[in-house]
Amino acid sequence: MIELPADDRESSPYTGYTRAHWEAAADGLLAAVEPYATPDRALYHLPGDHVSHSGHLSDGLEGYARTLLLAAFRRDETALGRYADGLAAGPGGVWPRIEDRSQPLVEAASVALALRLTRPLLWDRLDDCVRQRTADWLADALTAEPWPCNWELFPVTVGGFLAEIGHRPEAARKAMDRGLERIEGWYLGDGWYTDGDGRKFDYYNGWAMHLYTVVHAWLADDRELLSAYGRRLSRHLADYARLFGGDGAPLHQGRSLTYRFATAAPLWLGALIGQTPLTPGETRRLASGALRYFLDGGAVDERGLLPLGWLGSDESLVQNYSGPASPYWAGKGFLGLLLPPEHEVWTATEEPGPVDRADEVRSVPAPNWLIQSTRSDGLVRLHNHGSEDVRYDPYYTRLAYSTATTPDQVSYDNSVIVGGDASRTKIEPIDTGAGWIASRHTVRDGVTVTSLVLADGAVEVRAHLVAGAEPGTPVRITGWSAPDGLRAELLPVRGLSEDLTGETGAGEATLFVALARLTGEPDPWPLADLVSVRVREEEREVRVRWASGAEGVFAFTPADGRSAGSGWSVTRL
Repeated sequence: MIELPADDRESSPYTGYTRAHWEAAADGLLAAVEPYATPDRALYHLPGDHVSHSGHLSDGLEGYARTLLLAAFRRDETALGRYADGLAAGPGGVWPRIEDRSQPLVEAASVALALRLTRPLLWDRLDDCVRQRTADWLADALTAEPWPCNWELFPVTVGGFLAEIGHRPEAARKAMDRGLERIEGWYLGDGWYTDGDGRKFDYYNGWAMHLYTVVHAWLADDRELLSAYGRRLSRHLADYARLFGGDGAPLHQGRSLTYRFATAAPLWLGALIGQTPLTPGETRRLASGALRYFLDGGAVDERGLLPLGWLGSDESLVQNYSGPASPYWAGKGFLGLLLPPEHEVWTATEEPGPVDRADEVRSVPAPNWLIQSTRSDGLVRLHNHGSEDVRYDPYYTRLAYSTATTPDQVSYDNSVIVGGDASRTKIEPIDTGAGWIASRHTVRDGVTVTSLVLADGAVEVRAHLVAGAEPGTPVRITGWSAPDGLRAELLPVRGLSEDLTGETGAGEATLFVALARLTGEPDPWPLADLVSVRVREEEREVRVRWASGAEGVFAFTPADGRSAGSGWSVTRL
């Protein structure tokens, strides 16, 4: 286990954590992995039953590279000395070559970034022959073909370092220009990238797309590029800051969640370059909250290691590219240690984050998300009407996620199940606005669901129009799957029995409406007292009136305005 200093509730009233806690956590993680290095220190074979599809040797390189990046943020000369030993034996020796779409390409970026960040402490102290072998090994990244996603930024990161040291500068420049150009088409505005073609929105926005582009521009001292990428990061952080619960938990959505407190990286990054909408105290509250959530929750085992999982070991989060050392990209979360102790992000008193301040329902148009948070229980819920990656269901394909729940792979939480099929593919955003969001998706050929969600406080109105199914097809609506200490509710309004099941009718489409709530309040007001819903079946119109007096009227209409042949849309009246 990691030993931390006592809490400091004067400077950090929300988390108790200071820079000393971050330093101790980094030191503890680095000390715990040291016994698993090979004698030449070129590979770190961490314990674990799961071997990635890249193989044992690549997994050992991953252990070296990802913990080296953590050591670089910590800037501890003793720790960096151990990694210097590994450089003498790894490149051109035991390390696997960097080839097209190979895992060593990923790890090369961590090695290059670490060497660039610590050049006077590590690179400049290496023997000339070691530097030459290392540069030659890294240079293969300049021409290796990446997967068409955030991987495009790995040759950029390697190229930045090699250009700086004068090794194959022309090839390095081409790699940088090519990678930055390729990701540009994935920027959809308002601070949001999709992770490759399609609509893959998740934490890779912050710990990959923003991180590598901004750090590249910052280290190159390219003011024009840094200004452009910095503006994007700042805009992203305005939404991103709202994805952390009151207990510090990040939202449980997307892939590679085993990177855990890497979610803190973009928060620190905004402070590092001075482009962030967050105050220094708010930045630290959010970042330290995430670190504390995981450390208190058991993310580090009795050996001081990060196993594959979330709070503890969790096989449901393991993907085919996951190896025993994969979780150590969590080290990205320690980027804040690049900021000196006297920086205001470390000296300011912690200030409340968004969920600490007030209830909020926030529309995020680029990914077509609706963020719903409540101050009383510190819960953040995300209504997903625009992000999907069917390879990683259910972490992309559910209608809703939260900071306190995990997708249920048995009962299919937050789903519309038509004829026993819970598939949700070809998600098409319709629109989002103040307190509402809508989308349509395909269940199977010819069967679609058009969904509308309205939210106020902790209360949700969920309306689903099922089209294209044979009359009498069974439909089931599911809501939140709540852990101990939380209360989940799902009540029928129209088209559903008490067990939240119904059948499609004889017309073009059938409307199903329910009320939902996930709350940590021990004795909440009855749902029926907080919202009134009226449904006009023939017009497929839903009228909602909240306890506050606010109203909204929405109609399900043919997408082309004339016939339902092209699908259904949602219009606010």
